[in-house]
Amino acid sequence: MHRSFAADPRWTAWRDRYERLDRAITNRLARAGVVVLRLGLGLVFLWFGVLKFIPGLSPAQDLATRTIEQLTLGAVGPGVSLPVLAAWESLIGLGLISGRFLRGTLFLLAVQMLGAATPLLLFPAETFTRFPYAPTLEGQYIIKNVVLVGAAMVIGATVRGGARRCGVA
Repeated sequence: MHRSFAADPRWTAWRDRYERLDRAITNRLARAGVVVLRLGLGLVFLWFGVLKFIPGLSPAQDLATRTIEQLTLGAVGPGVSLPVLAAWESLIGLGLISGRFLRGTLFLLAVQMLGAATPLLLFPAETFTRFPYAPTLEGQYIIKNVVLVGAAMVIGATVRGGARRCGVA
């Protein structure tokens, strides 16, 4: 009789070594991944927020201020909305980078993301070349926020220690 490949002791030893290495790598990724995600997301928000403090540096400032103006029915103009948005995004970035006040930070992020998505509906001619499937560069800039929301959700799942419970055995 012929012994199967999987039952061969030489291959079993290699497979066991591979499993131990894979388990160790996966556990390290589980421990570090959320921190790296939080810091990276924080850096993006801080960077984009700071750009909005300097007139003309943010490619999103015109669309953002027009969106806020339309959402507030003209009550909040660019002179107020841009510095407020800059501070808002910078605060989100600092909260994520520091890891402090994460619930409040993630709430601010959620509200900001809702506002950031509204140009897709308010200005479809500027955010799509063919609505709803061919976004412009501005539309792509907005749509990629789905990934940022997903990252925020993963971070939010850890505020009660979820990261400590999701290690791989």
